[in-house]
Amino acid sequence: MARMVKCVKFGKELPGLPRPPVPGELGKRVFENVSEQAWGLWQQQSTLLINHYGLNLRDPDAQKFLMKQMEEFLWTPVDSSASSGTDQKPEDWIPEDQAPPTPRKK
Repeated sequence: MARMVKCVKFGKELPGLPRPPVPGELGKRVFENVSEQAWGLWQQQSTLLINHYGLNLRDPDAQKFLMKQMEEFLWTPVDSSASSGTDQKPEDWIPEDQAPPTPRKK
């Protein structure tokens, strides 16, 4: 039987993560308060942020930025944001299918 948590993102009991996803106090908070479903959404969001901003995860500033974004994303309840709390895009983000074509190098 899955371990259940009261998910801060969805506000209800859902299956929790099998182990803390990141080290330290933040990992412990995520493990105790975030569901597998919410963590999956964060993984999609983090990929978008890494690609959009071209983050180098070896850079401590990039790591701090991503951890801050993770906390904001996971602790923003679904019903409290205009985008349902699950789809938070950077202000200047443009979907790939709507972006202007990139010039090809010769």
